[in-house]
Amino acid sequence: MSESTEKNDGQDNDTKDGALIKNDIQVITIIGEIEGHDNLPAASKATKYEHMLPRLTQIEMDDNVKGVLFVINTVGGDVSAGLALAEMIASMSKPTVSLIIGDSHSIGVPLAVSTKYSFIVPTATMIIHPVRMNGTLLGVRQTYDYFERISDRITSFIAKHSKVSKDRVEQMMVDTTQLSKDLGTVLVGRQAVEEGLICEVGGISKALEKLRTMINDKKDNI
Repeated sequence: MSESTEKNDGQDNDTKDGALIKNDIQVITIIGEIEGHDNLPAASKATKYEHMLPRLTQIEMDDNVKGVLFVINTVGGDVSAGLALAEMIASMSKPTVSLIIGDSHSIGVPLAVSTKYSFIVPTATMIIHPVRMNGTLLGVRQTYDYFERISDRITSFIAKHSKVSKDRVEQMMVDTTQLSKDLGTVLVGRQAVEEGLICEVGGISKALEKLRTMINDKKDNI
């Protein structure tokens, strides 16, 4: 186990910074808003990507950690930070499973599909919508092209790490029938599975069971 792990009744158990180690499985929570280069208000619940990146690196380097479960309940947030986390998770060599327990909106969609297998509980939601940007915008062609490039990065990642096509992701982004004040698509539980975004409907027991199977399969192949 890691250096921070303490012995408790003969079992390895460590909770710190939204993470839990139990035996050889690491649990990481991605909750609230994804905080990027700008700090959120102190009262905001946030996942800080500059804290997550070294944590993920530590997990990848720790031979005692055999698999990682990511528990997700996020409204989205910073696109650059979210994609950085998603790419980091997708490139990990260890078995990884995601579990959406509340919401996985906006940039939370790439995070949810970045693992090697994914679950969503029946009442959880995913929202796919176009990229938004704050601050001063210039009404020129270059601004439109920049938005297009950002959107392409997101849709390409989602398509690569799920069973849904890039064209279908783009269609869901610009749906005008579901959100009263925005474009996009809301998927609830099984709908996310039917679209090919998420692998399976299930909760914590199924997610841990799948992760344990993946860990054992990897051991058998070594």
